[in-house]
Amino acid sequence: MATEATPRINAHYLEQFTNQTVRIVGKVLALHGETATLDASGSITIHLNRESHLTVNNAAEIIGKVQQDLSVKVLQATDFGGSLGG
Repeated sequence: MATEATPRINAHYLEQFTNQTVRIVGKVLALHGETATLDASGSITIHLNRESHLTVNNAAEIIGKVQQDLSVKVLQATDFGGSLGG
């Protein structure tokens, strides 16, 4: 089964990946109903889905599609908890 490549990017590369699926790892800064703000070397607005269970100040990986306005529509979200590494 073929899978779509999902490059890992940060906020600086959003414009280069418009309308493409990407992976972003960052810190959840805020939750606002159906959106979240993620810090990944810059702030990114994330449009959550019903399966997204993120916590403010936790690290998270987002797999999603970059929209025209440079926000990201979540396909899958993984909350890593309070810290990564050390």
